[in-house]
Amino acid sequence: MRKGGGMRRALAWAAGGLLVTATSACGGAEPGGGGDAGPVGKAAPTRSAFTDPARTTRIPDVGDRLQRRIPADSRQVVAVYGTGRDSADATVVLYTKHGSAWDRTRDWPAHNGKKGWTTDHHEGDNRSPVGVFTLGDAGGVLQDPGARLPYTRSAAFAAPRWWSKPYWHDFDYVIAIDYNRVKGTPPNDPVRPEGASKGGGIWLHMDHGSGTSACVSVSRQAMGYLLRTLDPDRHPVVVMGDRADLKT
Repeated sequence: MRKGGGMRRALAWAAGGLLVTATSACGGAEPGGGGDAGPVGKAAPTRSAFTDPARTTRIPDVGDRLQRRIPADSRQVVAVYGTGRDSADATVVLYTKHGSAWDRTRDWPAHNGKKGWTTDHHEGDNRSPVGVFTLGDAGGVLQDPGARLPYTRSAAFAAPRWWSKPYWHDFDYVIAIDYNRVKGTPPNDPVRPEGASKGGGIWLHMDHGSGTSACVSVSRQAMGYLLRTLDPDRHPVVVMGDRADLKT
C-alpha cells in the first residue's frame, strides 16, 4: 500500500494494466530486446575518473545549462554520469548538500539505455533522456525497505516471466524519474502528460547486468540505500546524461 497517499490511481489499474505499463517502459522489453543477457563490454568509470574534490559548491562535471535546472531547495542530487552517448555504462553518484557545499556521499556502477543517451527521447528508442528530473515516488514488488519517499508495493510491478531470467527482478525496487509522468502517483501510473510518443515509465531500478530500455539501473544494495536515504524534505532530483552532454 502507498504511504500517505492512499490508493489514488493505484486502485484504478489492475495488475494487468500496470504490467503493460512496466513492460512498455523500463527493463528489458522482451528477451534480447531491452538489453543483452550478458554484461556490456566496457566497465563503468571508477571514482578516479572524476575531478571533483570531496566538497564542492557545484555538482561536478555538470555545465551551467543543467546546473541552473537543479532547484534551489534541493539538498540531494543523484548524478548519473554516462560513459558515452552511445554507451550503456554509467556511474551513479549521490551528492548531499550541507550549507553551500555538495558532499559526494556514495557511488555505484550503473547502466542506462542500451543505445545510450538522447536529448529528444521517444518511446522505443532505447536511449535514456538527458536532463534534470525530480524524484518523488517509489515502489516495487518487495516490501518497503524503509523508504522515505512514498512507496507503493504491488505484485503488478513484477516483470513478466516470459522475459529472460536476468530481468525478472528488475522492478523489485523502483524509484520514478519524473519524466513525462504525473508527480505524486505510483511509479507505474500510465498517464503520459506529453503524449505516449515521448515515452515514460523511466525509473531507477535494479540492475540485470546490461543496458535498459531507457531507465537507470543499479544494484539491489544501491537501490535499498537510495530508498532509505532520498528524503522528500530534501527535494531530491536526478541529473542524468552522458558526460559530454552533462558538461554542455
